[in-house]
Amino acid sequence: MEADWEVEIGGGAPVIEVLWPGFVDLRAAPERIVEIAEAAAFPPLAGLLLALNAPESPVWTSKCDRWEPEPGALGIYIDMLPREGELFAEWGQAEAFCREYVSRLGSIAFPECGGEPGSEWGEDSSAGMGPAYTIDLVIRAAVADRSEGFGITAYLGARAVTPAEKAAGRMTAAEVLAGAMAGFQNALPPAGPPATAGSKLQ
Repeated sequence: MEADWEVEIGGGAPVIEVLWPGFVDLRAAPERIVEIAEAAAFPPLAGLLLALNAPESPVWTSKCDRWEPEPGALGIYIDMLPREGELFAEWGQAEAFCREYVSRLGSIAFPECGGEPGSEWGEDSSAGMGPAYTIDLVIRAAVADRSEGFGITAYLGARAVTPAEKAAGRMTAAEVLAGAMAGFQNALPPAGPPATAGSKLQ
């Protein structure tokens, strides 16, 4: 497993548009999960979205997508915002949240992927293969109505299974990604970031 975080702000970097035209507020109406096509096509994503938008979660989500970066591989992204304050007012708040999240990810096992704490399940060093799955948190500028601040885009990906791994009974990319998503949910920090409202656009 490989988990990390980074900052992509300014210089033409993507901006999280929180209340985009297709936004579905799962905090207020979790039953509307059926309206999110990506979740309907991949049930583990539906489960993760519902968990991230649950009352006890420190975050909520505004957008997601699922794609195949290459044949046999699978990836998703989810835009996340803090439940308290709606946006991270300072990027340092988002940084602190990412640091804690990555630390927690590195200290838990991912049993659905066959992993142990800190392990890189599926890595074939002899073949030069990387981790079976990766988790990356990217801090980005975010806009909601007339407030601006910061949010986090979470990328979770599973590489394609090699013929040798398949012959050895390794799980498919979809199964590995589902396990990574379960671990991602289990590692969610229990407390939210500081409740500070985002700044107003001028």
